[in-house]
Amino acid sequence: MALSGDVARQLAEQHGVCVRPLALRRIDLTSGKVDVVPVPCGARREDVCKPCAEKNRRIRMVQCREGWHLEHEPIPDRPDPTEAQMQLIAARAELHTAYQNARADSDDDECQAIRDTVVVVDDELRRLGVTGRLEPLDRPDRPAVKRSTRRRQDLPDLPRRPVEKRTLGRVFGNKYRPSTFLTLTLDSYGRVDADGAALDPDAYDYRRAARDAIHFPKILDRFWQNTRRCVGWDVQYFGTIEPQRRGAPHFHAAIRGTIPRAELRAIAAATDHGVFWPAHDEIRYTGKDMPRWDDRTKGFVDPDTREPLPTWEQATSPDALTEPSHVVRFGTQVHVKGILGGTEEAGRHIGYLTKYLMKDVAHAAGLDDNATERQREHHRRLVAELRITPCSPKCPIWLIYGVQPKGARLSMASGQCKGKAHRAEHLGIAGRRVLVSRKWSGKTLADHAAERAAFVRQLLTATGVRPGYAVDDGPFEWERTKAGDPDVPTRPALLLRAISERQRWKADYDAAQLLAGAPTQDRSAIEEAA
Repeated sequence: MALSGDVARQLAEQHGVCVRPLALRRIDLTSGKVDVVPVPCGARREDVCKPCAEKNRRIRMVQCREGWHLEHEPIPDRPDPTEAQMQLIAARAELHTAYQNARADSDDDECQAIRDTVVVVDDELRRLGVTGRLEPLDRPDRPAVKRSTRRRQDLPDLPRRPVEKRTLGRVFGNKYRPSTFLTLTLDSYGRVDADGAALDPDAYDYRRAARDAIHFPKILDRFWQNTRRCVGWDVQYFGTIEPQRRGAPHFHAAIRGTIPRAELRAIAAATDHGVFWPAHDEIRYTGKDMPRWDDRTKGFVDPDTREPLPTWEQATSPDALTEPSHVVRFGTQVHVKGILGGTEEAGRHIGYLTKYLMKDVAHAAGLDDNATERQREHHRRLVAELRITPCSPKCPIWLIYGVQPKGARLSMASGQCKGKAHRAEHLGIAGRRVLVSRKWSGKTLADHAAERAAFVRQLLTATGVRPGYAVDDGPFEWERTKAGDPDVPTRPALLLRAISERQRWKADYDAAQLLAGAPTQDRSAIEEAA
């Protein structure tokens, strides 16, 4: 017999309701009414919450569609500064001068008072719409080490063109403005079978595969820099990082406008990323003989000699580190395809771009219940290498190589890092899997979600349909609830309330569509809003 919880969960998934709602206390600042409401968890993976993951995927599809084949520039020119903005900047300049004078006089109380005032001024500047970096009161103690980005001599040269202030591609025949679908892959690390597992695990270069996966976002950044410099206009893209069957990441991107295939292949061949990190090829400390924290030196020391380990600044200084410890390059497989907007092919590629966003990386790579033993062994050896590969300058794994991580502290465990890059389900892909350029659609993800809600409200208003449930517009103040609060309903009660609200919302929405003459379909509310 079916359990009531399973029935409620399946019903919630059918209606597009979050199956793991959070209980938040909502205070209406107008009426003073206080109630506890279910709030979606916002999970990105279907094994955690399928409705929330599907909702996120559909918003990403809308974002990709709206920015891919634009006819006009998505972001207008910046407006002139307002009088209020200039007055606050002038006040901030006076505070900056006063802070420097107080610091020269060693007046700590005055310095702290000015810092507190500057925080308030900066918050007001952000509220007035001022973006960009605001000059800090204190300069950094040590300037950042800047290394040359000059292309290596063994890479082919690329043309360098002035970058025009446009994001739209060319028009052909005074009618067509096609765009591009691009796929970039990494190099081969050894022969693999049809399932992506290494045919000879001992010959497969798992070390290079692990390092390439961790530094893959960096080479993507360098690729887009080279692309804009080469083609001569501000190229915009919507891309997703997904794993191949062998576990290596590859990149699918929708590019606005057309770029010749030969140029994209030449840019990929001429792009690399040098990792200027200390050498981490040979493990120095294992087992119980790990570096220990020393209170006297405020750092980690050798367990036998008690000598301090080199700090991150010492190990990465230009004198000690003249060559990169690892270089990431793209493979020879570069797929380029032209796409026309509004066609069935464009919609199919948008679905392909967002196909695996609901799955974790390991399952997207094919590691499921049907995986072969060779696949599991291949995955195990790749994960084993990822667990001893540092993921960032602050990674505690640096300690097993005899280097103190950046910002070393007592709470660090030698050789143990909680970063996502080392987990089996991420396969080295630790950051965002969706990469969107700043001028793609002129909107943030929150803007796209707000537009969907605004569309529903406008439709209800235009057709005269009054919602079957109370709509509170706030303003609201939100509070987190605690376990044991007497006014907090149980999880099943929150789930049933959310299902009830969604059923009434869908009935109102279908009625408004009928009055507006739009056809209704028997599908979930998430699909309706998409």
